[in-house]
Amino acid sequence: MLIDTFGRVATDLRVSLTDRCNLRCTYCMPEEGLQWLAKPDLLTDDEIVRLIRIAVTDLGVEEVRFTGGEPLLRPGLVGIVERVAALENRPRMSLTTNGIGLERTATALRAAGLDRVNVSLDTLRPDVFRALTRRKRHEDVLRGLEAARAAGLTPVKVNSVLMPGFNDDEAPDLLAWAIAHDYELRFIEQMPLDAQHGWKREGMITAGDILASLRTRFTLTPEGQEERGSAPAERWTVDGGPHRVGVIASVTRPFCRACDRTRLTADGQVRTCLFATEETDLRSALRSDAPDAEIARIWKQAMWGKKAGSGLDDPSFLQPARPMSAIGG
Repeated sequence: MLIDTFGRVATDLRVSLTDRCNLRCTYCMPEEGLQWLAKPDLLTDDEIVRLIRIAVTDLGVEEVRFTGGEPLLRPGLVGIVERVAALENRPRMSLTTNGIGLERTATALRAAGLDRVNVSLDTLRPDVFRALTRRKRHEDVLRGLEAARAAGLTPVKVNSVLMPGFNDDEAPDLLAWAIAHDYELRFIEQMPLDAQHGWKREGMITAGDILASLRTRFTLTPEGQEERGSAPAERWTVDGGPHRVGVIASVTRPFCRACDRTRLTADGQVRTCLFATEETDLRSALRSDAPDAEIARIWKQAMWGKKAGSGLDDPSFLQPARPMSAIGG
């Protein structure tokens, strides 16, 4: 098992397939983009599948989430999903995406074995979408969401980040829209993972702000910790059900005590936490023909050293050098 010194067991693997993205969200990267990883540095499809196989077969991983950057930009994505679905002790598989390109790939991904998707959409207003992402692709995301639902990649979850001066008034409208389309909405506090290092705690839209805004239109009933388990989102039943809304309060209400995640970057580094400042190299072991047992040992050793928490509440907190696009969600 991937166990740490605090007794937490990692059964959820987040796999970044690329650091590239076709949006330029203001809270993630600058308008001109970033210097992408060189192709030789990226794990190959075979290397990704091998690491997932080791995680599932030897280390007790039960769920795999494919992330980016934007994972739909990975040419071999469908093949990777298909091969992972064929593993013994098949893991549950999901995908976090901006939704662009999902209209043309949803059916193939479902046929390959993908179970569901999380789609990022921060606004219902095309002009605000363009201001936030610096791209005119709002309609593409909406069509991608519809395609995911039609393909059976359910429940379709929608992730929204509220930003001051952009979409901070949209929480109730987003929830009403999600309910009407049978999507499960989750708000995520803006985190200090932007490439520009411009994040500031002061002025950020907090979980408390989001819930207060939602309660101007809806009655929210909190679900208990048993229903939440190790999930990062605190969830509320809306107007008596059956619909729910979640809030991931990474900054103001950290959930590190129940964390069950291990992370793999697109260039083969193990990260114990989104906010970790250290990584453990698996790519070198892969490319030096290390046996599975040695790779599993390195991975277990990395997770054994996982810290108690993200450190966000520590005055000495330092933002990771890698931005979110290079870490994976």
